[in-house]
Amino acid sequence: MMNQNLTEKHTAAGVQTGISTRKLVMTGMLACLAYVLNTFVYFPAMAPFQHFVDVLAAVLVGPWYGFAAALLCGILRMLSGRTLQAIAGAVFGPIIGGLLYRKTKSVWLAFVGEVIGTGFFGAMASYPLMKIFYGLDAQSPFYYIPFYTPAAVVGGAMGVCVVLIFKRTGLLKRMLDELNR
Repeated sequence: MMNQNLTEKHTAAGVQTGISTRKLVMTGMLACLAYVLNTFVYFPAMAPFQHFVDVLAAVLVGPWYGFAAALLCGILRMLSGRTLQAIAGAVFGPIIGGLLYRKTKSVWLAFVGEVIGTGFFGAMASYPLMKIFYGLDAQSPFYYIPFYTPAAVVGGAMGVCVVLIFKRTGLLKRMLDELNR
C-alpha cells in the first residue's frame, strides 16, 4: 500500500520512475532460471535455455528488463568459467524480441527478434571480443553465426511453446496484469 501511495504521489507530481518492483523481481527470477538451466543442462557449444528465457523475458517484462536478465545471467556464467560469449550472445535477442513484441504483441515476432538478435548481432559482437580478449582469430566476423543461430532457434522455439501454453490457459494475461499493476 505504501509503494502504491508513493507511486501515486510521483505520478501526481509528474514524476514517472518507470521502475516496477514486480518486474525487477521477475527479471531476477528469469536470470536465475537461465543460469541454472544453462549450468545443469549442458549442450556442447550451445545455450538454448538462455534463448528460451530470453523469449519469456521479452514477452513478460519487455526489452530492457529482458536485457538486464540476460546480462545478469551472462555475468553469472562468466563467473562460472564461461567466456565473454555468455554475455555477447545473449543480450541482443531480448532487446530486439522485446521491442518487436511490444510493438506487435506477436510471440512469433519475439521469436524472430531473438533469433536475429542472437544469431546475427550476438554472433557479430562476439567476433571482435573473442579476438581482443582471448586472442582467437576465427578468420571471419561471420564465424559464430552457425553456432549461435541453431541455439537461438531451438531455445526460442521452446520459449514460444511455453508462452503459447500460458496464453491458451489464460496464465499469460494474469501474469502480465500482475506485472503491470
